[in-house]
Amino acid sequence: MTMKVIATEKAPGAIGPYSQGYAVNGMIYTSGQIPVNPATGEIPEGIAAQAEQSCKNVGAILEAAGSSYEKVVKTTCFLADMGDFAAFNEVYAKYFVSRPARSCVAVKELPKGVLCEVEAIAVE
Repeated sequence: MTMKVIATEKAPGAIGPYSQGYAVNGMIYTSGQIPVNPATGEIPEGIAAQAEQSCKNVGAILEAAGSSYEKVVKTTCFLADMGDFAAFNEVYAKYFVSRPARSCVAVKELPKGVLCEVEAIAVE
């Protein structure tokens, strides 16, 4: 089995004991990405802007691993409020155009009080 840690400065650094992602036997697994701008550390306001940043952060990890949005086979999306589902989907659809399998759940709370988090599984 081949395993490689994926790390990039184009996505926020881990805020705990985990990696941004892993490549294992041709598959890429990203950690959940919250909407932190990696250049500034800022979190944008509102679900649309936060969904945009979370998707961009996932994309940066995929790119660092030699993959892309088009090669994503599964995502898991976490929302702080299911009332944001439609607005989140509008942004998400711009990035994950291949329509990978997905789970989307509402959770009680997310790190740093953000509104969404996105993780992905892709092929290299």
